[in-house]
Amino acid sequence: QVQLVESGGGMVQPGGSLRLSCVASGSIFSVNDMGWYRQAPGNQRGWSRELVASITRESTTNYADSVKGRFSISRDNARNTVYLQMNNVKPEDTAVYYCNARVIAPTTYALLDKWGSGTLVTVSS
Repeated sequence: QVQLVESGGGMVQPGGSLRLSCVASGSIFSVNDMGWYRQAPGNQRGWSRELVASITRESTTNYADSVKGRFSISRDNARNTVYLQMNNVKPEDTAVYYCNARVIAPTTYALLDKWGSGTLVTVSS
């Protein structure tokens, strides 16, 4: 069993900063790509999660155009943890942020796609 637990969400004023964390725990051989997705409040149509940023095990990063220059993703492989530093946040960044990790299971070496339960970020004055 693998679990992803996010933390760090909350309310922040426009122009402010927030740091999200996500820890993967459980039966893990290794963690490959990790990333953050978001889903805006009230957007419940089908699969509406937007990729915010992703990072490979070797720390190659990828960002959505809307957050480039403002958000930074990083990871600690020893702790199976991924971070999202959010700077100069805007009201349109308001969303539930979900952590994603591609986990390799021990023994079977199966590749598992795991999600956290989400953490709400609200940007408002």
